[in-house]
Amino acid sequence: MTSADAERLDQLTARVGEASRAAARARRITLAGCALALVAALLLAVLYGSEQASLSAAIQGAPLDRVILFELRLPRALLAALAGAGLAAVGCAFQALLENPLAEPFVLGVSGGAAVGASVAIAIGLGTATVAGAALVPVAALAGGLAATWLVYAVARRSGQSSGTSILLAGVMVNSVAAALVTFLKVLVSPSRAQQLLRWLVGYVDLPSTAGLIAGAVYIGAGCAVLIADAGRLNLLALGHEEAATLGVDVRRLSRRIFLASSMVVGAIVSLTGLIGFVGLVVPHALRRLMGSDHRALLPASLLAGAAALTACDLATRLAFRVLGTELPVGAVTALVGGGLFLILLARTRVAG
Repeated sequence: MTSADAERLDQLTARVGEASRAAARARRITLAGCALALVAALLLAVLYGSEQASLSAAIQGAPLDRVILFELRLPRALLAALAGAGLAAVGCAFQALLENPLAEPFVLGVSGGAAVGASVAIAIGLGTATVAGAALVPVAALAGGLAATWLVYAVARRSGQSSGTSILLAGVMVNSVAAALVTFLKVLVSPSRAQQLLRWLVGYVDLPSTAGLIAGAVYIGAGCAVLIADAGRLNLLALGHEEAATLGVDVRRLSRRIFLASSMVVGAIVSLTGLIGFVGLVVPHALRRLMGSDHRALLPASLLAGAAALTACDLATRLAFRVLGTELPVGAVTALVGGGLFLILLARTRVAG
């Protein structure tokens, strides 16, 4: 090797090292920004709402302000943050597992199956604000999500294909069947309970019971911990399933573990908030453009950003129609905002291509 070749090699090595350090800095900055956004969203969600309340008065012991801020707004904000974090983390994991940026819990039928399970539990009276009811509704939703996941996989494998595209198509069909079952169930129950189901299905973040919030946090936290632990293996899947298998990844076992953990997370969320879409689709997709596809950083960032996004959307639903004394369903806000943002991302991607 000549001295000129050695110099060019040193320059190339330096450029690669600089690019790697720049990417690491971008990941750290994005993670810090997501954490700050979550803190800001939670603070605003506690301070602002349909009723006037003062934080200083609540700290000094004013009973009304304390109730509004700490017993009404704070649990609701925590529920929104938990739901957004879980949906975004699951969407990020699904997109990596299926190698498809359109994968998310709602599209894959997991949310629909969880909705069927939770709807049955609510219809037979398990949705009451008791300790048993708060714990059993997430279990029913988990069972529905697992059943939908099994059906999607069974249909995809029965067709002779188990690619991401065939799983997505099977998920869309299972989701349609689940929606029909929920509609059928609404016809069978009493009008008052049907109204309760309708409000729940459009996606509302209401004040949760303490038992329900704790149970949801346990399910969501356990599922997200599994997803984050498998982040490095999800990186290897980007090389292809066969290549990942040669590097020691048990792809089938990893897929089952991801779907089981995701069903646990989505089941708990659906049982508490109803159906909320687009958070698991837009948040990971947008972050991937900012910080790359290293899931060891992308999954935690998606979790934080999803929590901030849904908390902000829930705050918007409380403030948008405050004069009229009503609230928008947060599921409608996420669909409106998320759908528009995703169309913009698609258009920019096409232009860049």
